[in-house]
Amino acid sequence: MKKEIKFSLVFRDMWQSAGKYQPRVDQLVKVAPAIIRMGCFDRVETNGGGFEQVNLLYGENPNKSVREWTKPFHEAGIQTHMLDRALNGLRMSPCPKDVRRLFYKVKKAQGTDITRIFCGLNDTRNVIPSIQYAKEAGMIAQASLCITHSPIHTVEYYVNLAKTFIDAGADEICLKDMAGIGRPVSLGKIVAGIKAYNQNIVIQYHSHAGPGFCMASILEVAKAGCDYIDTGMSPLSWGTGHADIIAVQEMLKDAGFQVKEINMEAYMETRTLIQEMYDDFLGYYIPSLNHVNNSLLIKPGLPGGMMGSLMTDLEDNLKSLNKWKTKNGQPELTTDQLLIKLFDEVAYVWPKVGYPCLVTPFSQYVKNLALMNVIQMEKGKERWSMIADNIWDMILGKSGQLPGPVAQELIDMAKAQGREFEANDPQSYYPDKLDEFRAEMKENGWELGEDDEELFELAMHPEQYRAYKSGKAKADFEKDLADRKAKKNAPAASAELPKQVKVSLNGQTYEVNIAYGADQPSAVSSQGGTGNAVQGQGEDLLAPLEGKFYLTKDNSETPKKVGDAVQEGDVLGYIEAMKTFNAIRADKSGVITAILVNSGDSVEEDDPIMKLA
Repeated sequence: MKKEIKFSLVFRDMWQSAGKYQPRVDQLVKVAPAIIRMGCFDRVETNGGGFEQVNLLYGENPNKSVREWTKPFHEAGIQTHMLDRALNGLRMSPCPKDVRRLFYKVKKAQGTDITRIFCGLNDTRNVIPSIQYAKEAGMIAQASLCITHSPIHTVEYYVNLAKTFIDAGADEICLKDMAGIGRPVSLGKIVAGIKAYNQNIVIQYHSHAGPGFCMASILEVAKAGCDYIDTGMSPLSWGTGHADIIAVQEMLKDAGFQVKEINMEAYMETRTLIQEMYDDFLGYYIPSLNHVNNSLLIKPGLPGGMMGSLMTDLEDNLKSLNKWKTKNGQPELTTDQLLIKLFDEVAYVWPKVGYPCLVTPFSQYVKNLALMNVIQMEKGKERWSMIADNIWDMILGKSGQLPGPVAQELIDMAKAQGREFEANDPQSYYPDKLDEFRAEMKENGWELGEDDEELFELAMHPEQYRAYKSGKAKADFEKDLADRKAKKNAPAASAELPKQVKVSLNGQTYEVNIAYGADQPSAVSSQGGTGNAVQGQGEDLLAPLEGKFYLTKDNSETPKKVGDAVQEGDVLGYIEAMKTFNAIRADKSGVITAILVNSGDSVEEDDPIMKLA
């Protein structure tokens, strides 16, 4: 009898690998029946990492989305699966233990059958508790091997890792080839090794198409005994996404495997609906380069799921860098030039920070570190001159054990800054916090939600959830989308209007913020006394990069205010850029005499954000 290979449609990842946002719930519910009628999918990836955050970012409740989106698949007997980041849950940063346990209970209640658990460090201390929590909640626990190509990540390394997960109770194993750089023959050997250890364990293969290996890899893992293959479909297949279901199905059929047929009428209907979503608003966040396969990705090994947002973010980085270059009489860079510099720097940085698998959040950390190095060196500054705290946490071991050694220059830098390397269980650094979030919801009069799902969203994504509840997230998204539409329809942009002017009155100089239309100008805070310093006077503290300004990165910190005395090196706030919080430190001792932007405001590099006297 022919071996049967089953297919999963990674609908969430199709969008995340293409651009920045996911479809709205009304769009998801509309496309689900057509996907079901295609008849070739036994599984659909409905939600997970990235999905819920971007729902909040454009003002939609992700709990409503997940419940309505998974329902039609259950009724049709199709399993739903999601992606989770082990210690990090659904976000970039580590979660408290009680939030992690609640996570699986909520997702099971909402209708998600399978959770794909991964840790970019492949640290079993991060993955095994999630296996246990998922099983306690009644979910199928699929443990992932994060695939990459390095001297450390050998066939033996991955087979032994899978054995550890199976012994710990994993129901299934996923080969998560998030960058598509796993070498086909080696991947086949990994699958064969796992099946030799436990022939009944279900194995699912996930690969991105960008570098060009994926079709050969799919064939190799299928021959070695793989059970499920993740696929995409047009118009979001190939490029930074996934191999198209039609090509994969035909290839495996020709190779002698039993596969389900595709209802092509339903395929075309689904394809049309996806294009409608693309044309509605999602396409404004999908760079054209993400439709193209690119073997240059083999060297840096950046994952397809990150390339979608990377190309969008890179537009802003390039604009900011070129603004500086123009001001300093230097020639501007093109997107391709910046991209090649970034890829080369990622390849340089990656071994220096211990070969973490380049998958969320560590792909962002390594990419952000590399990009900061490129930008700083383009400005004549030193490499490593800006390292965000969460990147330091990875280097120091607070996120888990790095696969390889850290470069001596970074060890020396950590020592000089008084930073210590850690070897404890990563969970020990992140104590329980659900009671604090319950208290916040009670104080605000917010409902905990069905199965505590609203409590979970606040605890998992505090800043995004607060912005969602206040309406700021929706307003920011609608403004950004309107700006993108206007830019596309009218490429010749008008002159940029000033945001601030300086005026003199009775011998005193004041900086006045200007707002246009419905925008409100940011106010200088007047809380607290300024001692001997005159409010509003002093030297400007400038934003070191472009992003969103926040006074704190979480509710454990007390925000600075006008009148506070600070010492050189004190953290005054953060700029959130490329999914990391970059600390802004005082460059001298003094008193804060003005805070020139509101928490959550977008700032450009060299914008004044505070005054110190």
